[in-house]
Amino acid sequence: MVDSPGSEGRQPLAPPADVLADRVRSRLTLVGQAFDRRAAASRPKHRRPKAPRADDGSLSSGDTLHARERACLRAVFHEMGDAHRSYRARTGQSVTPALRAATSAFKQEPSLLSLVPVAAFLDELGILAW
Repeated sequence: MVDSPGSEGRQPLAPPADVLADRVRSRLTLVGQAFDRRAAASRPKHRRPKAPRADDGSLSSGDTLHARERACLRAVFHEMGDAHRSYRARTGQSVTPALRAATSAFKQEPSLLSLVPVAAFLDELGILAW
C-alpha cells in the first residue's frame, strides 16, 4: 500500500453527516430545555395564545409534543438564518441556490433530517457557533 504525500495530516473539509446531525440534535435539545423552562415559568409573557392549550382537553399530549418539536426546529432554523444573514451582511455574498433549496425543503417538511443540510451549508462557511 502506497501512501500519497501529505495524506496523513489532512482533515476533511466538512464533518461527516452523522457528526453534524448529532450537533444539530444537541442544539435542538438545548432549545427544547429553554422552551420547557419558558412554558413552566411562573409569569410567562402576556400574549394571546396562538393555539388551544393542552390543559383544556382540546389537544392530546402527542399533539403538544409535536408542537413543541416544531417550535424547537423553527427556533434553531431561525437562529441559523440570523447567523447567515449577518454573515452575508459582513461578506456581501448572496444566498446560493443549493442553500435556498435546502431551506425550502425544511419549510415544506420541518424535521431533523431536513434541517441537517441547512446546517451543513452554514458549517461549511464556518458560521455555526455550536
